Amino acid sequence: MIKTKTRIMSKSKLEYIWLDGYKPTQSLRSKTKIVSDFDGKLSSCPMWSFDGSSTQQAPGGSSDCLLKPVAIYTDPERKNGYLVMTEVLNADGTPHESNGRSTIDDSDNDFWFGFEQEYFLWDTETNLPLGFPKDQTPQGQFYCSVGGANTFGREIMDRHLDVCLEAGINVEGTNAEVAAGQWEFQTFAKGAQEAGDEMWVARYLLERIAEDYAIKIEYHPKPLGATDWNGSGMHANFSNTTLRTCGSKETYEKICEAFRPVVDDCIAVYGAYNDQRLTGDHETQSITEFSYGVSDRGASIRIPIMTVESGWKGWLEDRRPSSNADPYKVAAIIVKTVKSA
Repeated sequence: MIKTKTRIMSKSKLEYIWLDGYKPTQSLRSKTKIVSDFDGKLSSCPMWSFDGSSTQQAPGGSSDCLLKPVAIYTDPERKNGYLVMTEVLNADGTPHESNGRSTIDDSDNDFWFGFEQEYFLWDTETNLPLGFPKDQTPQGQFYCSVGGANTFGREIMDRHLDVCLEAGINVEGTNAEVAAGQWEFQTFAKGAQEAGDEMWVARYLLERIAEDYAIKIEYHPKPLGATDWNGSGMHANFSNTTLRTCGSKETYEKICEAFRPVVDDCIAVYGAYNDQRLTGDHETQSITEFSYGVSDRGASIRIPIMTVESGWKGWLEDRRPSSNADPYKVAAIIVKTVKSA
């Protein structure tokens, strides 16, 4: 009798991640697809669908929306798991109106983006930031703080940093921010769409980790209201070949000036409730004003001193995007504006 070996198929968990259609701020959604003998490549991720009537993206009578995989990362916390960032398409394959990624005009990846994501770890029992108000002294002692008197939630931040790095997300740093329970991490990518992908997946991982601690991740740009505490932003550092190589102060000023006539267009996609943060105080420019300057953290756009010292070869920082802004939409308007200069 000849015995034959039974082939055992391997199973992988693909976590499809997308943005819903809620306004004024979209939320992350995800669901798991089990596939056999997966090779870990984006090209092997199939299109999928979901019920858009439950996410403000389709009516109940015609509710199918499509998920188009656009980026894939290893899931460090799930065995045989992958994180699949997707774009939402209509049933006919056209981009859904909620799909900010599809509006980015950077097919050659000439634009590089570094996003600085600030956020609060929010205690759902006290409805205040983690560790607040244990110390009501003026802000300052919590920034880049060390020690249990001033630092709250480092375990969550460290775990998030580790899983992002294991997933292959290009996180460039992290630090405690100026308020109790406020943190920041930075990501960087060569390519505007990839930069958005990495930030959204990093946000997804942060949200998922927070579930284990019964902590809310608060992205509101001014969650403490009209108090003497900084809000939270998502500063956008950006460059293209021109900014990286021009060596010209005049060129930098021309590009900065291109943002002046489109202030309203920028603010429209820089996050809801941003008027509460962009007051002209707490290292911000007023939402109704536009300015730029070297090393000026109170300007709309900061010209980093390193750019100047490198002979006007480097990048710019738009300080206006809020912590709840969609990085895809932020990148799209910046790319469009710089190209128009």
